[in-house]
Amino acid sequence: MAAGRPRTFCKNQALDRALEVFWRQGFEGASICDLTEAMGINPPSLYAAFGNKEQLFRQALDRYAEVHAERRTALLAAPTAREAIETLLREAARNLTDKSSPIGCLYVQAIAGAGEHAACLRDMLKTKVEQGERQILERLERAKAEGELPADADTEGLVRYLTTVVQGMSVQAAAGATRKDLERVADMALGAWPA
Repeated sequence: MAAGRPRTFCKNQALDRALEVFWRQGFEGASICDLTEAMGINPPSLYAAFGNKEQLFRQALDRYAEVHAERRTALLAAPTAREAIETLLREAARNLTDKSSPIGCLYVQAIAGAGEHAACLRDMLKTKVEQGERQILERLERAKAEGELPADADTEGLVRYLTTVVQGMSVQAAAGATRKDLERVADMALGAWPA
């Protein structure tokens, strides 16, 4: 029995290209043709390496989540929680408006573009967002334990607020807001930091 032809593409590179298509066009808007063209592969190779479109989307989200979790971990290592949150907000303003990648946040774009039949995708996106929130909550709880935040600070409420602000910044970026516009939002959000 003859062995199949070996893959002639880098799986991670192809996945990064698929991620960009999903980010720009959403799950519904990204066709197999768009994906294979961007990835530089044919449909049989896509199915063999990644499964169907939904499985490819899940793998792309995992990759996106992994990169952002690493970045978030580095930012949350700042000496103070306030400094960490300020850096997160300022980096969000920069990244959400960076012209070298699609505008906005993949999660926000994907949740907004998920059709009625895509409840499982929305659940998966919700899980990814919650993972990021847990990282931030752990940092804020540590700040509370160390006395940086007041003992009665509502860390869960603060995380929800920060998540809502960043998601709103993503929507604003997709609508054409500039980095300067989003920096002003970050300044306002930092005004809510517990005294």
